[in-house]
Amino acid sequence: MVRRIDSLLPIVFVIFLLVPLAPAMGQEIDAWELGIMYPNEDADNPFEISKDGKAKVEFFVENSGFVEISVEFAYDVPFGGEHDGPEGDTIPAGTNETYDLEISGIDVFNFEARKIEAFSITATVTERQGVPDPLNSQQNREGDLIIPTIYDLRIEVGDPIGPMNAGSDTILRVIVTNTGNVQDKVGDVQVTDDCPLMTTDNGLDSLMVGNIAPGKKAEGDLRVSASESHPRRHCDITVTVSSNGAMNTGGSVVVSDESRVSVEPPLRESESGGSDEENEGTVESVKSNLPAPGPISAVASILCGFAIGRRGSSKNTS
Repeated sequence: MVRRIDSLLPIVFVIFLLVPLAPAMGQEIDAWELGIMYPNEDADNPFEISKDGKAKVEFFVENSGFVEISVEFAYDVPFGGEHDGPEGDTIPAGTNETYDLEISGIDVFNFEARKIEAFSITATVTERQGVPDPLNSQQNREGDLIIPTIYDLRIEVGDPIGPMNAGSDTILRVIVTNTGNVQDKVGDVQVTDDCPLMTTDNGLDSLMVGNIAPGKKAEGDLRVSASESHPRRHCDITVTVSSNGAMNTGGSVVVSDESRVSVEPPLRESESGGSDEENEGTVESVKSNLPAPGPISAVASILCGFAIGRRGSSKNTS
């Protein structure tokens, strides 16, 4: 009896050592981790979306267990965006696999600048060493996407009503629209033309007064004057404006538009009201060119008339 107990002692001792290790072995089997590579390795830093509505997120799965695992991925993207990432993968034991999540299709102009919303990545274990995993252990990681600040302007220079005469002026309506996603204002205005005898006023200074909210407009009138000696010509007038907000943040947004103005010579006074006088002068000139009757011509006319009268009377007598 004592001998039997002595033979069981080594077995009991081994069991005593293995019991505490059982949970640890289970933990090693399920030792995997889903992670996101955050900007500057800080989870509080958001991923900034580009102006064309795209962002790239790198993430990884680390399998430090004893068996390979197969995982499936699911994604949730804000701002109405689309995503393109792997649907799943198999990660061998003791390895680390890195993946790319491509985010696109976000219309950044429809959202306020610097707005932040979260995205998420979910990984679910479906198999272990090729055997379906009934537990389907799952991990989820989140990160932030931020809408960029976009300074953008659009300018429209209206066309004139019609041609203008030299010595007159015309008005061109200029409209500047804030097509960005943040409040802005016009920082500078330049007006150029290709006609040296044409001048413009400073009527567009009003564009630089006050801020322009996203989607709103600022309007101004540009007066264009042509000198009296201006020849007949087509003149191209270009208006260029810059974004004050972009300039203050180290950027540059400059937009321009042009309009064509046709200049005609002024009407001369002789052309507009002197035609009747010219016609009358022509008639008088024709009359004055007729020869004036002299004395000899008068006597000859009388004698001819007398002779004709006598010839007619002699015929009647006969």
